[in-house]
Amino acid sequence: MPENKEIFRPDYFADLERHRVAPDLIKMVTGVRRCGKSTILKMYQDKLRSEGIKDDQIQSIGLEDFENKPLLDGAKLHEFVTAHIKKDTMNYVFLDEVQLVSEFGEVINSLRLRENIDLYVTGSNSSLLPGRLPKILGGRYVQIHMFPLSFKEYNSACSSGSNSVDTVFQHYLEYSSFPEALVYWNTAGVTDKQGVREYLSHIYESIIMRDVMQRDDVKELPQLTRVVNFLFSNIGSETSINNMVGVINNEFKLKPNDKKLYAPILEKYLEALVDSFVFYKADKQHISSKELLRTNSKYYAVDAGLRYYLLGGTSKTDAGHLLENVVYLELMRRGYKIKVGKIDNKEIDFVAQKPGGQIEYYQIAQSVMDENTLARELDPLQMIKDNYPKFLLTRDYDRNNYMGIQHINVLDWLLEK
Repeated sequence: MPENKEIFRPDYFADLERHRVAPDLIKMVTGVRRCGKSTILKMYQDKLRSEGIKDDQIQSIGLEDFENKPLLDGAKLHEFVTAHIKKDTMNYVFLDEVQLVSEFGEVINSLRLRENIDLYVTGSNSSLLPGRLPKILGGRYVQIHMFPLSFKEYNSACSSGSNSVDTVFQHYLEYSSFPEALVYWNTAGVTDKQGVREYLSHIYESIIMRDVMQRDDVKELPQLTRVVNFLFSNIGSETSINNMVGVINNEFKLKPNDKKLYAPILEKYLEALVDSFVFYKADKQHISSKELLRTNSKYYAVDAGLRYYLLGGTSKTDAGHLLENVVYLELMRRGYKIKVGKIDNKEIDFVAQKPGGQIEYYQIAQSVMDENTLARELDPLQMIKDNYPKFLLTRDYDRNNYMGIQHINVLDWLLEK
């Protein structure tokens, strides 16, 4: 695998292209650190140049670059950008990690109001969309949320080798879906495991220290580390705040100087981790009434490789939850709104609503070759009386239809067009 290979991300590229016709819309590209936001904008700038846009019409400012530290002052950034725009032509302005700038909401809105500026910004934290920012922008923005590589993108980048799809999928889980992790294994399937660990260590530390610990309400790194380890250990498992507090204090051993965790502090840490796109929270919904239930939630991780880095190998139970994690992220990539379904005392893994409003139901399992397991997974889906599509996704290679419930191999589903 060539080093630093840029992977084309067609879906995100299409989103940028679709909104280019409306220059008064700010294009906000959000996502966890190192998922490819800067790369996609760089590739987009190359496309602009290939269409005849001149270099002096493009301003690209990386706000984490120490050289640009003075521009973290909102007034100075605004002055710099406006001083370098070309009159009587369209200017394309790219601001990377704009949430670092003081009064960035006012700055980007002011730039948006100029008729000859098409503005693109990125952010690694949902503070890019704080409560009052939509009011400042008056709805004149579109959010394009990025994830690390989908399995389809990852497999495409690895397709020149002789590896089976199953082998590539195991690499995808264990050695990370972050784009740059691909440089640590080659098409013969040989992995630089130490290189991957060092890379993931850098990502983990940069996310925790730059995007989580910089918040005013996150003070204790040992506490935060225990929370992160708990969440990675319990991917896809129902949990409540009180249960988490008890387990973290009692089972995740305290060092002599570590402070006990309490519910209000835990809630702040969870909010910070979700805001930094390290984890995603799935709430529960009653299927019959569509009522959102105020009960236990589930958390899913942005990358399985980080889990392997922190916790090591997996059990059979973990493998099922990791598969569920992959499906959750893929549904998010495809634009679905996702809830955990509840019908009577049984659970549907995902109630997924398409952007157009249609509902789909998903159950995920490693295998249903055992008849009892198959019956257990089908039972909740069969209890649903509406006619929306229902899917059972597994690693099994049998494709079946159980009275309208489609049983599909999950890798086929991940790779479908």
